[in-house]
Amino acid sequence: MAQKRCSKGPGLSQGEDLAADEDYALTQSGSQVQRNLERLSPAQVDQKVSELVQYLLVKDQKKIPIKRADILKNVIKDYRGVYSEIIKRAGRILQQVFGLQLVEIDPKYHMYILVSNLPRLEVENLKQDDCTAKLGLLTVILSFLFMKGNAAKESAVWEMLRRLRVDPGVRHEVFGDVKKLVTEEFVRQKYLEYNRIPHTDPPEFEFQWGARAAKETSKMQILRFVAKIQSKDPKAWSTQYNEAAAEEAAVGGLSQDTSTHGDTGGASQGARRRTR
Repeated sequence: MAQKRCSKGPGLSQGEDLAADEDYALTQSGSQVQRNLERLSPAQVDQKVSELVQYLLVKDQKKIPIKRADILKNVIKDYRGVYSEIIKRAGRILQQVFGLQLVEIDPKYHMYILVSNLPRLEVENLKQDDCTAKLGLLTVILSFLFMKGNAAKESAVWEMLRRLRVDPGVRHEVFGDVKKLVTEEFVRQKYLEYNRIPHTDPPEFEFQWGARAAKETSKMQILRFVAKIQSKDPKAWSTQYNEAAAEEAAVGGLSQDTSTHGDTGGASQGARRRTR
């Protein structure tokens, strides 16, 4: 099939040839893509998806729009016949793991950017290398903990990350030592707490939200992030929604009391908390 494309126009310029390749990649029907997928092993497709995710993350650091032609030339290469499936899977991982959406900003020249869907967190508190990616991983873990009742065993967190193809036992191209990043860096920065579960033998550990996470984001923001990824209404999770709404109401009430009453209000709030 590649030979047919070349034979159609031996005098084509490089730009025209790339355009022809792009058109070929995008005009494959669903059944054609499926047949092409069947000729490849799942490991081959997964590897190409992983390469595309890393490529997009690196390009995004420069904040320069990403050309589809460059994606095809530098990453997809001989996998043009399954381009639509690779881009779809990469987009899903970018959203689920990193909180990023691949958006086409120029439909004529096919240029893309990555747009963050992450809740507010003060990213300067994270190391600046691959900051967006680390923020995405942190947000995924915070989301998981909240949806699990505000705490989860270490083993459950690792299993969740493995399902997202981030294995704590394997050095990651973007995160490096995943286990060290989560159990040491995020904990040291107070985004997570990492504590031994009492009376466990052999010892088991669990994660909870850290003090900094509670200050820099909110449960409602995290719930909306989860709902957006799963295309659901936040109220679909009634327990979490009620908890998040109660937190918002409490924070709003404390802010109002503080601004109205100054130090006296703060002291009375402390007294109320101690009596609960």
